Amino acid sequence: MRAHIAALADWVVRHRSSLPGWVNRVLDSAARDPDGFVGRLAHRALGGGESPVTEVPDTAIRVFIGPTNYSGQGYRWARALEHANAAVGAKNMEIVIPGGYSFPADTSVPIAATSTAEWAQSEWKAVQRFSHVLFEAERPLFGRLFDRRVDAETAALEERGVSVAFLCHGTDVRNPREHARRTPWSPYPEDPRTEVLQADADANIELLSRLGRPTFVSTPDLLDDVPWGIWCPVVIDADRFRSDRPAMAGGRVRVIHSSSSPVQKGSHIIEPALAPLISSGAVDYELVTGVSSGRMPGILANADIVLDQFRLGSYGVAACEAMAAGRVVVGHVLPDIRERIAAEIGIPLPIVEANPDTLHDVIAGMLSDPESARAAASAGPKYVEAVHSGARSAEALLTEWIRNSY
Repeated sequence: MRAHIAALADWVVRHRSSLPGWVNRVLDSAARDPDGFVGRLAHRALGGGESPVTEVPDTAIRVFIGPTNYSGQGYRWARALEHANAAVGAKNMEIVIPGGYSFPADTSVPIAATSTAEWAQSEWKAVQRFSHVLFEAERPLFGRLFDRRVDAETAALEERGVSVAFLCHGTDVRNPREHARRTPWSPYPEDPRTEVLQADADANIELLSRLGRPTFVSTPDLLDDVPWGIWCPVVIDADRFRSDRPAMAGGRVRVIHSSSSPVQKGSHIIEPALAPLISSGAVDYELVTGVSSGRMPGILANADIVLDQFRLGSYGVAACEAMAAGRVVVGHVLPDIRERIAAEIGIPLPIVEANPDTLHDVIAGMLSDPESARAAASAGPKYVEAVHSGARSAEALLTEWIRNSY
């Protein structure tokens, strides 16, 4: 029976972007509160499962990152730190729900296992031997051991001489109320989770402000919500996405949009905007959903134009992967975010600007001027190498936190 339930959970998670909003709210509630009704139901239905414990590196500097690993970022930041400094050994831990996207992680712990005292005690015993701990998305690390209170976990770690910092990922600190004032295309309050997201962001910002520990953000727009934060760029393995097939090389143009969160990305506005170009045969368009990360390099290699997101005003891992593949990436990035990037990095962001009102005209312009589109595509891999290869992220963590803790 448990095998059938696990298979059903796997299917639900992989197809969550096309399911009703209440399904996603149920899944999110289990992730936010494993001790709540849905979390306890999952524990009873699926069992505790294996309870792996993080291994402690035998290095002078030992960095632990957890527990979310969104898009595999905890793992990538750990590898970036190890590559940047031979004295660093880094491990990431990911708490997973059934049917996740299977990103690499040093330690993957089923969410049901986090409710067991045995796992919590064992993980606590291991993690307190690290020299540095980086909390992702203000989520607790040790199950019920400290009542799932991040401030209590922080205090306990620091009592044992561990240096603590925080890394914000997105909806954990993005203030829906303020975001709606920054751009008319904001997904708030249309997103049915807005009330919950507002409460989470308010609570997390209060926690970060009160604790006053080094705080990093994964995307530059989050500095609007955490102005004392430091940008630690997302990291991708560019070699996985590199393609010999040039974009816009002739023939019918293939346009794709990959979405795990349609409301946040504005997926519903794309097809109507492109309808005349699709019906005329000028472009082929495909909405990509529920695809494992392992299949994305092949999907991107066969595209010419990749539509990112049109509501949040920034960019993330998906856009970086498309840029690394040498595709033309189109999305909405707010002007002040572009200026912030250019000022800090010294090179412009090569994502072609479009919003819900201009998307049709932007794509039509590329069809009539493919040379400019190819120029944007060729700038993508260079930008990813400069910003998202891991070197800049590791330097941010080392300079703004780790080296200052001694």
